[in-house]
Amino acid sequence: MSRSGVTDGSVSAVFPTVREVLALDPVRHGAPRVVAGDAGLDRPVRWVHVAEVPDIATLLGGGELVLTTGIGLPGDDAGLRAFIGDLADVGVSGLVVELGRRYVSGVPRVMVATAERRGLPLVELRRATPFVRITEAVHALIVDAQLTELRATEEIHQRFNDLSVEGADAAEVIRQAAELSGCPVVLENLSRQVLGYDPAGESAELLLDGWEQHSRRIRPAGRTAYDLDSGWLVTVVGARGQDWGRLLMRWPASGAVANRRAGESTPPNAGPPTRLTILIERAASTLALGRLIRRDAEGLERQIHRTLLTALLDHSRPVDEVALRAKALGVVLDRRHLVGVMVRHRAEDLVGESGPEAGQARLRDLSEAVGQALREAKLTALTSAVDDNSVGALLALTDPAAEDRALSAFASALRRVRLDAGTGRATSGAEASRAASGTDVSRAAFGAEASRAAFGAEAGRVTGGADPSRGVGSAPGGVIVAAGSGVGSLREARRSLVEARQIAEAARRDRRDLPIFRLPHVGLAGLLHLLRDEPRLQTFVERELGALLDYDARHPREQLLDTLRVYLEQGRNKTAGAAAAHLSRPAFYERLARIARILDVDLESVEASLSLHVALLALEAVRTRC
Repeated sequence: MSRSGVTDGSVSAVFPTVREVLALDPVRHGAPRVVAGDAGLDRPVRWVHVAEVPDIATLLGGGELVLTTGIGLPGDDAGLRAFIGDLADVGVSGLVVELGRRYVSGVPRVMVATAERRGLPLVELRRATPFVRITEAVHALIVDAQLTELRATEEIHQRFNDLSVEGADAAEVIRQAAELSGCPVVLENLSRQVLGYDPAGESAELLLDGWEQHSRRIRPAGRTAYDLDSGWLVTVVGARGQDWGRLLMRWPASGAVANRRAGESTPPNAGPPTRLTILIERAASTLALGRLIRRDAEGLERQIHRTLLTALLDHSRPVDEVALRAKALGVVLDRRHLVGVMVRHRAEDLVGESGPEAGQARLRDLSEAVGQALREAKLTALTSAVDDNSVGALLALTDPAAEDRALSAFASALRRVRLDAGTGRATSGAEASRAASGTDVSRAAFGAEASRAAFGAEAGRVTGGADPSRGVGSAPGGVIVAAGSGVGSLREARRSLVEARQIAEAARRDRRDLPIFRLPHVGLAGLLHLLRDEPRLQTFVERELGALLDYDARHPREQLLDTLRVYLEQGRNKTAGAAAAHLSRPAFYERLARIARILDVDLESVEASLSLHVALLALEAVRTRC
């Protein structure tokens, strides 16, 4: 599909402007002369209406170009002023008066003065012209433009339907949006951090320079709207009532770059064409859908495990239904002590991973290893991959007192499974799974090279530097095993699973040799870093610090956020804060007072300062991408 197919269609507005109408042959035949309101010649003409009565404004809806001979217009100045005023109030695009029947040498000066004052284009036709030819020409132009718009819109829908079906990633969706529009496109999260972009042939450095401050000045009204001051078309990205970002497309208000390429005129204050609004909304919905969909080539049983585990995490199914379907799989969750567990590779083990296929294979093998470890430890659990990096399990124990023993047995079994796979002394996770089901598979195909490919670990490195002889105290082969707090009912299981995922993420760079990571092992900063992509955390940051961030964006030389950070890091000691900020105490105090006014908080309040400090830590986590 050629790029020009849509780009060319998207550069012309659906409706012609008054200026374009005046350039049509039937209008030029009438020797048109603009006598007032030439600043409004770029208004779009939605329709052409012929009228010879003074109260025609009540029958119009705005955007019409009114044609008249003037024979029915009022004879007094007050009436003419009212006529022009009514047309301006209803929002007509312009008024064209044919001379010769009512007005011979020109329209009355009072009409000219009133039209100029109201910014309404007033045009004289100095030669008689059949109005029907004008209406036919303009309406044909409008219909043709609408047909072009419809075809372009259909192409947009088809393109993004294909992307949705193919499961395209965010980068591809953004690239397609930029290609179809010919405009730069940026995807950001709720904290104005760039998640992806396509400069559409322009300078990426210029596009992203100072992005956060620039983005905070883009404030359109509504979920999808055009910000005239900045020249950005913006739509919110989210699904199921949970917004997680914004998609922005730059359409300069000063002139429509693509229109200039095509030699077409654009109203100085016009927004982008309707098709671009449709395009950005379809792109946003495709991004939202892609975030919800996780394609995986799993067996039916594993898919059900994943469905049930995901249902607990996102509340997509009633817990009674989850319990019933799990029981049918042989996993009894009712009246059990439940513990959420997450297993993921350490951060450095993911560096240099070659492509998404390798990542999927690594995750799939880790999932099989976890399943094999659960069988070896004789534990009952729902287990599956829960995201691109983690494998989750919900352990179902009959005795709450056995929680620590069960977790240690699992960690030890996982270490053995991965150690055996890494050295080629035993089956791979896939083979072990098949062997457990009674299938006789030769081990010859699972040598050291195959094991290294499956698990990404060399034979001598599988314990992450730990001595394998140390038993349970060793980290299980380059992975993090994290466990949430045990709970007594399935309705509380989500809390344990989410806690385990948070701990695993926060500990991904932790080099301590711990068999199981629990909540006391990670601090607040680590927890916030884990939650940096959580829209609710970003919303909290915006609520607490948004006003100050907006102020700093407008006053880049002051940067009051740094002042607030120094003040809080110095334990709210103003003297120490002033010294750390290299400011005089009066200047530092004045800045604190200004911060308090901007945020409408009492900085002497311990509770308010604590909330601000957490928000600052969260902001740092959001701004720091791992």
